[in-house]
Amino acid sequence: MRNIAKCYFLVLFALVVAMPGCSGLGTPSIDPDFHHEISGEALPWTNEQFDSEDSKFTFAVFSDLTGDERDRVFEIALAQLALLRPEFIINVGDLIEGGTEDTGEIDRQWNSFNERAERASAPVFYVGGNHDLNNIVLRKAWDARYGRSYYHFVYRNTLFLVLDTEDSTPTRIQEMFEARAHAIGVLETEGWDAFTQTEYFTMPEHNAGNISDEQSQYFQDVIAANPDVRWTFLFMHKAPWKREDMKTFAAIEEALVDRPYTVFNGHVQAYEYEERRGRDYIRLATTGGFHNEREGLAVDHISLVTVSESGVDIANLMMGGILDKTGHIPLDGDNVCFDPEACKEAE
Repeated sequence: MRNIAKCYFLVLFALVVAMPGCSGLGTPSIDPDFHHEISGEALPWTNEQFDSEDSKFTFAVFSDLTGDERDRVFEIALAQLALLRPEFIINVGDLIEGGTEDTGEIDRQWNSFNERAERASAPVFYVGGNHDLNNIVLRKAWDARYGRSYYHFVYRNTLFLVLDTEDSTPTRIQEMFEARAHAIGVLETEGWDAFTQTEYFTMPEHNAGNISDEQSQYFQDVIAANPDVRWTFLFMHKAPWKREDMKTFAAIEEALVDRPYTVFNGHVQAYEYEERRGRDYIRLATTGGFHNEREGLAVDHISLVTVSESGVDIANLMMGGILDKTGHIPLDGDNVCFDPEACKEAE
């Protein structure tokens, strides 16, 4: 009899606890991490479908630093990213000025970038641009410091492909480096119009880069080996799809044809969005580099990318609008120019 009474009491207790408003526990919610003490059907919020998927994550992307890197911009970007707390940070190349075969100067430039990148609150993945890789000495420095110039990784069932768009033969790399050095001299002495008439400017690799057969096959194999990832991201400096003869990149695109993917690149230093093959191809602007106002939206920004089971969301954040808790840009950055148009108005 005592056991029956005990069982009856336990059942009754369970029913009471489950009732709304009973035992001070409030209305049961969909999310087990959410608790309240409000009873009844009327609630001062819209719903309890919290945006808290276990598989959701956010990473950040920054863009070109080159073309006479402007002081403090990259450092401020890293401080702002520390406020935003992405799980990792990646980029689209042109991390150092390059433009030299002097190993001491190359070391100085990389040491400067590395010292700053290591202050980031999350891992920073490196992508090579033409400034980083455009001669044999620079490429050897990259190999010694960072190993592969193209690679892949998987994070939370999402595939990341990092391409090297300076992947030409040693002879062609040197030809382009010498042609570029001459063209830069023309730009500095005769201006933009004369620069556009130089041999370097007309080289197909100038804007679209190059991808070798070996690199193309590497990524085709990687894609085939990862058929069940939920999304694929590609990061590169130049836009090889701008070359009609770039069959190596076309083969990578074809390998991706049946899956969702997003492409990020840089190089031109002005923002551009393009829909290609039904996918997003996004050219980022700058995070401290030269503002190329000739080509469109030229501002310093960072991009936050959120991946979830429902898809991908991309937010471009202008650095001039990312303030800390005091209402100021971190690192006393209120007077730093991030938007050339705004800076002209302030003059």
